[in-house]
Amino acid sequence: MCDTKCGTGCGGGCTVSLVAKILLIIGGINWGLIGAALLMGKGMDEWNVVHMLLGAVPTVEAIVYVLVGVAAIASIFHCKCKKCMGACGCDAGSANKVM
Repeated sequence: MCDTKCGTGCGGGCTVSLVAKILLIIGGINWGLIGAALLMGKGMDEWNVVHMLLGAVPTVEAIVYVLVGVAAIASIFHCKCKKCMGACGCDAGSANKVM
């Protein structure tokens, strides 16, 4: 992605961006497994990894789902911190320019 938009998807970035990427990966894999389970005629929670790990504590499970949602929204708007904007060697003023 680094060749199309400066500051998005490049190596580096801030801790918040890294945590958001990890949460999106976890959420994507989880929803993929849920979809596969439904296609195979299994129950929705049978391959729901978050529910398997945290189902005994529903509040924590709900918090994980909310955090994954917040990470998805945050990824739409991209982080505007100096560390993320400089990840491709660009300055913050040229972040919206196509390279």
